[in-house]
Amino acid sequence: MAARKQYLLRIDPDLWAEIERWAADDLRSVNAQIEYILREAVRKRRKKSLPETTPPEEDAP
Repeated sequence: MAARKQYLLRIDPDLWAEIERWAADDLRSVNAQIEYILREAVRKRRKKSLPETTPPEEDAP
């Protein structure tokens, strides 16, 4: 397994409590929940930044 980067996170206590509840609902640890949230945000950002693929317009006769 690849090594994981450790990072100290300072977070508002109310936000922490909300993430704890969300993690419990999803049967995840808080750490796993934060990683899930970050992965989803990155995935959505990548998807948004990709150029839209539209079929080329056909020349009308």
